[in-house]
Amino acid sequence: MKITQLVILFNYKKILLGIVISLFLFILSFQIKSDVLMILMRGLGILIILNIIASLVASYILYDTSDLYELNDLEDVVNWETADNAILIHASFDPLSQRLEEKYPHLNLTVCDIYGNRHEHESGIEVSKKMFLPNPKEIRISPDKLPFENESQDVILAVTALHEILDHEKRVLFFKEAKRILKKGGLIIVSEQFRDTTNFIFFNIGAFHFLSWKQWQNSIAPSGLKIAGNKKITPFANTLIIRKESV
Repeated sequence: MKITQLVILFNYKKILLGIVISLFLFILSFQIKSDVLMILMRGLGILIILNIIASLVASYILYDTSDLYELNDLEDVVNWETADNAILIHASFDPLSQRLEEKYPHLNLTVCDIYGNRHEHESGIEVSKKMFLPNPKEIRISPDKLPFENESQDVILAVTALHEILDHEKRVLFFKEAKRILKKGGLIIVSEQFRDTTNFIFFNIGAFHFLSWKQWQNSIAPSGLKIAGNKKITPFANTLIIRKESV
């Protein structure tokens, strides 16, 4: 429930606005003489409340009950026992690095916070950093210039982080840089919500916060990296398995 609490914290203004609008429509409906308008106003008010509830339920399913931050479903994709160097990328919110370090103590893990992401100055970030303490080895990076040597990394892991690179050209440069620093046969694991029908139903206009499948393809293709897999994590998110060819 921890991460769902943070979702509420980050979005409380939108939630309150939805509740206020819904109440306003209900109150106004009692002043309207037209039965049709009255039904429409009350129906819209109910839909707004239902959408708020649906988005919170979906967030709970994705963030607090799924494999999103457990990575068990990746054990048939990534051989963590043979991986030497890995990068974890986040956007000012890191519930994962401590688990990785505890589970794979041999792994040389570098934790990177995307510099300039939109969460940096949100009030909820301070709360999230108390719930999930920042990794003491964390560094801040510009996504279009990764501070690592050529072919030095086995795995790059980015969970709900790369959609925060808002500029398309910077996303393209990120994947080109990722290809440069990955060893031959290395992997990028990208877990994200997509701008698709399911997320529009549950998150309404909040789905515009995410990228479409086409946008991800257009960001990755110029690098020459190959999308080797696209796995569903609940109906609300996908994991892209992106591979650098071995030759």
